[in-house]
Amino acid sequence: MLGLSKKDASLLIAVAVLVALAPIFLNPFPENSALAQFNAGYPDLMQRFVIFGIFAIGFNILFGLTGYLSFGHAAFLGAGSYAGVWMLKLLTINVIPAILISTVVAGLFAILIGYISLRRSGIYFSILTLAFAQMSFALAASVLTPITGGETGLQTALNDPRILDGLNDSGNIPAPNLFGLEMGDSLQVNVAGWLWTFNAGYYVAGIIMLIAFYVAIRIFRSPFGMMLRAIKSNQQRLNYTGLNTRPYMLACFVISGMYAGLAGGLMVAMDPLAGAERMQWTASGEVVLMTILGGVGTLIGPVLGAGLIKYFENIFSKINSNLLHKWFSFLPDGLEDFVVTIIYPFIGKGWHLTLGLMFMGVIIFLPGGLVELGQRISRSFSKNKNDAAEHKPAE
Repeated sequence: MLGLSKKDASLLIAVAVLVALAPIFLNPFPENSALAQFNAGYPDLMQRFVIFGIFAIGFNILFGLTGYLSFGHAAFLGAGSYAGVWMLKLLTINVIPAILISTVVAGLFAILIGYISLRRSGIYFSILTLAFAQMSFALAASVLTPITGGETGLQTALNDPRILDGLNDSGNIPAPNLFGLEMGDSLQVNVAGWLWTFNAGYYVAGIIMLIAFYVAIRIFRSPFGMMLRAIKSNQQRLNYTGLNTRPYMLACFVISGMYAGLAGGLMVAMDPLAGAERMQWTASGEVVLMTILGGVGTLIGPVLGAGLIKYFENIFSKINSNLLHKWFSFLPDGLEDFVVTIIYPFIGKGWHLTLGLMFMGVIIFLPGGLVELGQRISRSFSKNKNDAAEHKPAE
């Protein structure tokens, strides 16, 4: 199917099903229940799941296949965001040109940064990419204020030219759309107390993520992908054979940067605002965490890691002490206060502490991330099944 092996095709279908049914899977609790706080099926959060999934997939092509750890991928995310907003301002409010130009601009920016940074490897490469990202952040936040909007950010306005859309006489700033279908359009369905939201912008981003995921599979299984794995295994030995590895590395770096630019373009397609904070080193560190938590070098791992971190960021960070007291109100007063006191530092503003502990646990016990956890569980079930078959009395 589509040039994929049976295993890869099954993986692609599984991801497609998860994307299609996410509004249902992410709303497992009725709105009037005490656990409704853990529902994550609202449009903004679901869009972040798939957009940061694209970001992490692209980063994994570089880090997972070559072992080159970039701390500057947020520069491409930000460059793509700014390019996307300018397309929405100057050309058309239709999101297709914004997404395409964001990807191209990020790719061109990646050529410049990659050409210089790839002259070094290891920690020196990582520091170079971090330096470029921080310089990009400084330029966007102050020096290039007329282009980037500085600290306030860049966004669409009522008087933007939008030369392909013609005169805007509605009196309102037009919302990003796909041939008339606004990205914010939603359909809510209430079934037996469950409220499911089906959002147009989410499904547009979801389809693009599936395409990006398919391209990543083809890259991983291609001769180009095998060459990148050889570079990761022993780049020096390849150089001794007379093979020039730099073109392969630069191509990989540019592809990875284009994925980041695509994610940035999708961000502004859903919410037409770009700020310098998207280029900060923390954004680059976040995609590193996503990839490691999910499973470096695996296909679905970065998607799982992105979903996990964005879930914690948007769900656990909103839990407060009042909600904890409500959950543990069945306990005696003294015990209730003690339990809330113990748990509170790990949620709300302290959710990063939970993330840090989880990251430490994965590094120590699950070097392969969530994918390795799934593999261990699968092997455990298979072993139990085989043991049961061996001990089954013969008829």
